[in-house]
Amino acid sequence: MERFANGVRGDSIPDVEWMKSSLSSPTGNCVELARLPEEGLVAMRNSRHPDGPALVYTREEMVAFVGAAKRGEFDCVID
Repeated sequence: MERFANGVRGDSIPDVEWMKSSLSSPTGNCVELARLPEEGLVAMRNSRHPDGPALVYTREEMVAFVGAAKRGEFDCVID
């Protein structure tokens, strides 16, 4: 099984389905997520630059991030 590290080109990850929020703007100002074939890993990339670097997170890291976002802990960075 191929392993992917942080910084891998987003468009070089084969056989994944990139997803983005339904709240994404028409110009693509959003991040995209993809479940990687390696168990429990998720890649994240900038939707405007799909060939740019992708960050790779564990399931536990994503659970912590999404939970904090749902609680509004990061709202201060967009206010």
